[in-house]
Amino acid sequence: MPKIVFNCPDGSQRVVEARSGSSIMETGTKSGVPGIVAECGGALACATCHVYVAENYRALVGEAGDFEDEMLEDAAAERKENSRLSCQIPMTDELDGIEVTVAPEQ
Repeated sequence: MPKIVFNCPDGSQRVVEARSGSSIMETGTKSGVPGIVAECGGALACATCHVYVAENYRALVGEAGDFEDEMLEDAAAERKENSRLSCQIPMTDELDGIEVTVAPEQ
């Protein structure tokens, strides 16, 4: 199973196993990662699963789509070039070890 490294707002780090095909958000909420609120449950209707993707994984996850881009404009935390909604990043074996930092505010 691929692993995700979550850098949490409280300064802790969690490494969790993910099923291929499930989103980073689904994995984070099921694993109790602090800071992944996911109010809409992954329906791309909020920005409460905002994360910053580590630079070495940005090309692999790709850019935000138009609607995700719009949602990120309304995110509570600062938007950065590596901002993504974790509900929009499906896990694959290629992403094994991906590191994301949970936005400090959701």
